[in-house]
Amino acid sequence: MPKGIPAGGAPDEAPGNRKLIRPNLSELAERYPTRTFAQRKQTPAEQTNAESYYYLKQMAAKTPMVVVLTDGEQIHGWIEWYDKHCLKVNRERGPNLLIPKASIKYLFKESEAEGPRGSGNR
Repeated sequence: MPKGIPAGGAPDEAPGNRKLIRPNLSELAERYPTRTFAQRKQTPAEQTNAESYYYLKQMAAKTPMVVVLTDGEQIHGWIEWYDKHCLKVNRERGPNLLIPKASIKYLFKESEAEGPRGSGNR
């Protein structure tokens, strides 16, 4: 077969001579607007500062707290300071403790343990 002639026949009927249809990108942008950076949803803050506020409030008042560890042990004392990974709890009886937050199940005010529980008045 000679060069330049497609397998289908004459050079005028070549399927390779089709017009390539490519849309104009500026027309598409006008027709289908995308969200701009200003319209994007903001990602939520990594930290709400609620934890920091709670700790600072309890530290300032030296509120007696109960720290319940993951193994069920309860530690009574007040929070002296905290950071991202641990709490320092001062105690009247016994040494002060540096407790990793990963080992804390939950904590609460000691006065809440003395009141009636499950009364529905919260």
